[in-house]
Amino acid sequence: MNSARRSLTARRPTRIGPIMLQIGCQTYTWEMLGERWSGGPAELIETIGAAGYSGIEITNRMIGGYAHRPAAFGRVLAEHGLELAAFACASPSGFTEPDQLDADLAMVDRALDFVAAFPGAVLSLGSATVMSAGPRDEKFAAAATFYNAAGRLGQRAGVPVALHPSSHHDTLLFTRADYDQLFDQLDPDRIGWVPDTGHILRGGHDILDTLATYRDRIRYLHLKDVDANGEWRMLGSGICETRAVIDLVAASPNFNGWLILEEESDLAAADPAKAVRQNRETMRTLVA
Repeated sequence: MNSARRSLTARRPTRIGPIMLQIGCQTYTWEMLGERWSGGPAELIETIGAAGYSGIEITNRMIGGYAHRPAAFGRVLAEHGLELAAFACASPSGFTEPDQLDADLAMVDRALDFVAAFPGAVLSLGSATVMSAGPRDEKFAAAATFYNAAGRLGQRAGVPVALHPSSHHDTLLFTRADYDQLFDQLDPDRIGWVPDTGHILRGGHDILDTLATYRDRIRYLHLKDVDANGEWRMLGSGICETRAVIDLVAASPNFNGWLILEEESDLAAADPAKAVRQNRETMRTLVA
């Protein structure tokens, strides 16, 4: 079988029940390298396409000159057999600073204009993060105001919007109690959820219970792995019950079928292209 035929075969979606699963790659694997990464979005697309993925989730920090050129970006994706699964946006405000609400919503408006050019793609908003002193309850209230307003903008634009909690430094969304406090203030009809297996496990959750409790909010899934100490590990080499997670999420009513692999392990830091290729191969053993 020639390489082109292998690539097409590798991209075929997999059915679990009524859902067709597609495998995408998140570009944070390169973004986390900071100044050690000097490439651009075209190089990312080429690498991800060659690894056999069907789609890409790119961030507002990695989109580069394509931010205002969605048609050109779409052409590059098509050249490499990829779809835009999601566009992920973060802000210096951490979405918890009330005086930055208007600026953050203006950013959302711009992002929605971009994502609207890719039917079915989701606008993913980064984790609420503590950026200044103040009561935590006020931070939760500010984050809820932002996410709900962003969800309303998404509805008007015809673009699904979801939030992506993380376990990184100063996140407001670490423990199950944190998730409960924020989700209680969100309108699930307007703002969805992008669960991330690695971040959920690092927060000490019962991952299957958290996913089941908020299953109606799930739009797509980030798959990562960690060891028992919360250290990042390559997919399939940590404690995540990956297949059980996939089965649960695949049965969720608003899940769109995308499994996005995002790698933050030491191998990814040393050789991101090798890490994403290895993860794509691992997925073939998890979803036949």
